[in-house]
Amino acid sequence: MNVFLQIPGNPLQIFATNFSILHSFFFRQLCYIKKKGGMVLAKYSSKINKIRTFALSLIFAGFIVMYTGLFFRAHPVVVTLFMLFGLFFILLSTVVYFWIGMFSTKAVQVICPGCGKPTKMLGRVDICMHCNEPLTLDPELEGKAFDESYNRKRLQK
Repeated sequence: MNVFLQIPGNPLQIFATNFSILHSFFFRQLCYIKKKGGMVLAKYSSKINKIRTFALSLIFAGFIVMYTGLFFRAHPVVVTLFMLFGLFFILLSTVVYFWIGMFSTKAVQVICPGCGKPTKMLGRVDICMHCNEPLTLDPELEGKAFDESYNRKRLQK
C-alpha cells in the first residue's frame, strides 16, 4: 500500500499533500491569533467586497434552487415554482451588483498607507481591499482599535 501512495501524480498523494499544506496554514494562523489575544475572530473584509460576496452568494443560491427543482420533474408546477424562485435570486443579485456599483462610484478613494495601493472607503472606518489594513478618515479614530461599530450613526454623537 505504501508503494501505491508514493506514485507521482497519484490523486490520493496530491490530496494528502494539499490537505497538509492547508492544515498547516490554518493551524499556524489560529496559533498566531491565539497568541495575540486568545480569541479566534472572523477576518475583516472591506464593505464593498462583503456586498459583492453577498451578491455572488445570491447567484449560487439561485442556481441551487433551480437545480433542486429538477428533482420534482413529475410535478411541472413545482418545477416552475423552483425555477422562478431561483430566477428571483439571480435577479436580486443583479440589483445588488448594480446598487454596489453605483455606491462604489461615490466612495472615497484613498491610498492605503500599508501597501500604497488605491482603495475605496465607505463610512468612517473601513479595511483596505488589498492588505486588510484598517483605514479611517476621522482624526478622532486614528490610532484606536478597529471596530465596525464606528460607522453606526448612534455612536457618532
